[in-house]
This record gives sequence, structure tokens and C-alpha cells, in this order.
Amino acid sequence: MDKNLRIVIVGAGMGGLATALALAKKGFTDISVFETASNLGFVGAGIQLAPNMARILDRLGCWKDIEAEAVDIKTTSIRQGSTDGELGNVDLRYIRETYGYPHMVGHRSSLAGSLYEGCKKEKAITVHFSTAALGVESWGPEPILKVQPRNGEAYTVEADVLLAADGLKSVVRDQMLKDLNINAKVMDTEQAAYRIMLKREEMAHDPELLELIDADRVIRWIGEKRHIIAYPVSNKQIYNLSTTQVDKNFASAPSATYTTKGDKSIMLATFDDFCPMIHRMLSLVPDGEVCEWKLRVHSPLPTWVHGSVALVGDSCHPTLPHLAQGAAQAIEDAAVLGVVLSRCPDSSPESINKALQVYQKVRKERAEMLVELAAASGRALHLGDGAAKAERDKQFALLKEKKGAVPDKWADADVQKQIYGHDCMKVAEEGFDELFASV
Repeated sequence: MDKNLRIVIVGAGMGGLATALALAKKGFTDISVFETASNLGFVGAGIQLAPNMARILDRLGCWKDIEAEAVDIKTTSIRQGSTDGELGNVDLRYIRETYGYPHMVGHRSSLAGSLYEGCKKEKAITVHFSTAALGVESWGPEPILKVQPRNGEAYTVEADVLLAADGLKSVVRDQMLKDLNINAKVMDTEQAAYRIMLKREEMAHDPELLELIDADRVIRWIGEKRHIIAYPVSNKQIYNLSTTQVDKNFASAPSATYTTKGDKSIMLATFDDFCPMIHRMLSLVPDGEVCEWKLRVHSPLPTWVHGSVALVGDSCHPTLPHLAQGAAQAIEDAAVLGVVLSRCPDSSPESINKALQVYQKVRKERAEMLVELAAASGRALHLGDGAAKAERDKQFALLKEKKGAVPDKWADADVQKQIYGHDCMKVAEEGFDELFASV
């Protein structure tokens, strides 16, 4: 493989930056990243840093900086939203010893910033901000991408490999599906999320709230068709809350962003039957600073690959947040792309296509399984009164006796083994030759 291959990446999100860095670490010398936004611009929000993600970030040289300000989570508590009564508690201290890395939580901007700093240290990587991808002019044998700078004339970029990490609203994916005559669309989950970050000084007056931010613990408060997940980030200077609830407010929201300014009174009313401590936290959110995100996914795609073009991250497997694996799965994509392209025997379009098909074989089934598992976990958490909820709560009760599975799949040890114990780079390395020969 010629390491001077022209690699073009669309999108400087987690997946795009990680892909650029993974390829640079494998010795590729010509990597261009095109990003519509004028800067990283990651919304302030928490993110869970699972061992399968940390393992890759460590290999990319980014983990130490992220770890330094992240919080090492020791336990997770699942509670009834209305009473704050504990349904289940899972000790997570075993994770570090079992998987080589702890389960930590951090600030999304810390993860993105560390990836970007890693990219800036690599001479091979050029990030073009304020430059939108308009579409693919030619699919091959060498792809041609048309881009539009915010303050300039549109121009075309020739590539040997084109990787689309441009998210749920991917221009490249939509064009690929049209070109392949595939009918698969973005799907509305009819759910939305509030993302809230409370500063330590805002909670300091309330001993009950201060105890929350000082604990090495993730809490999930659950209720019918709603839940809140919360944990401290940024060396416990910020308390992050992320909610999921029925989407009622997006009739006039801009589809381009899937976000809208929320109404604080509606947010409070959504969780009006949750316990007083929740009300006190939600009341701390300043008026006019309530933001709500529409949660959308995409129907499964028959393929992620077209010629020398491949999809990455949310462009091919967007997920609900209930397993906390969205960014981790994009970073797994990036790591596997680094392996398969570096192992590709030559630079011909035919061999590049085969290497990208190996990437798809290593990643597609796993990513789609986790997307479905996240959706199933959300359904279990959001049950209303009835037999199914009674059975779920019986499972939580058995958990206190160290018996059975956890209805909150994120906290289930068997699911954790599936996710955290998987080394995607090792799988790609060990299986490459056989898979390459089979495609």
C-alpha cells in the first residue's frame, strides 16, 4: 500500500477526527478533513468513556489528557424517578481490572479537543473548517468530492479514498443510497433529550445536590416514557444531566439542526412527578438556556461501502444514547479503518474497495447489534404501570441479591463483556487476510 494515498474525510466530529488520527498513526501522509462548522464547536455535554473507547484513544496517544480530568465511576444506581428509591445498584470497580481501563465519564469537549490536538501534531492531517461537502461528483475509480468554502468558490477534491463521517444528516450517504437505488431513510424515534450541565457553585448551597456531584457514581432515574441519567464531569466541577422523553415540541424545529430552544416550564412539567431533588436541579437551569435535541436514527443500511467510498460513525449507524456507545462506535470504526487500509496489499481501486469491505465485515454487525440493544434498553426503562414493569422491577430486585440480568443493559455485566471486552483492532488485524481473500 502506498502511504501517500490521498485520503479525504468529510466531517470533523468524533468519528472524522479519530479516523484521521488512526490513519496518520499508520503512516498515511495525505489526509484532508472537511468540516462545515468554523471550529469544533461541540456542545457542552457529558460523555461516557467506556473501556473499548479508552483502549483505542490510548493507542492514538489521546487518552492521558482525557483521563486527567475525567471522573472514574465506581458504581451505577438505577432509581425510581418519582421517589428516588433505588431499584438496583451495580459495582463498576471490577471494570478496570477486567478490561484494562476503567469506566470513566468526561466532558464531550475534552474528548473532541484531545482528538483535535492529536491531529494537529500530525503533519499528514489538514483540517479545512468552514468548508461544506456539496456532494460526490464521481464515485470512481477515484472519487471526486465537491466542496464549498464559506467565503469562496466551490471546488473539487480528488481522492483515492473518501470516508464520510458527516453524521446523521450525511450528504454522502444520501447520495450513495440514491446512486445504488437503495431506499433507506432517517427515522424519527419520537423521543427527545434535554442536555443540562450544572456548575458546582450552583449546587453548593444544597447538601443533597452536593453529595451527588461528589460521588463517583452514575445515576439513572426512570419513569414512564422518560428517564434522566446524571454524573459528575470535569474533575467534579460540573454535574451533567441528560434526559430522554417523548418528543412533543418539534413541530416547528429546524430539521437541519434537530435542536430547538426549550421552554423551562415544559421541561419542569415533563418531570413533574419525579422527586423534589430532581425538581431542584432542573430549576437551576437558567431561563432561556434550555436546549432540546430531537433523537433520530437511520434505518439499517444494506451496505456502508461504494467503490472507494465508505461511511463512518453516525452516517451509517446512529444510535439512541441508552448504551452510551455512540462516540465509542464511531471511534471503533476509525480504528478498524486504520488497520484495514494499512494492511491493504496495493493502492488499486479494486484492493481499496476490498479493504473497505473488510472494514464493513468487522464493524457492521457489531454496530447494528448495539444500536438495537440501546433501543431495547430504552423500551425497558420507559415502561408504565403493568405486568411488564412489575417483571422488570422484579429483575432489579434480584440484582440486589447478585442474581440475573440487569434490565438497564448499560449496567449489565454480560453486555459490558460484549462491549468492553471487544478489541476491534485485534479482530481486524487477526482476521484481515482471510476476510480480504473472501470478498
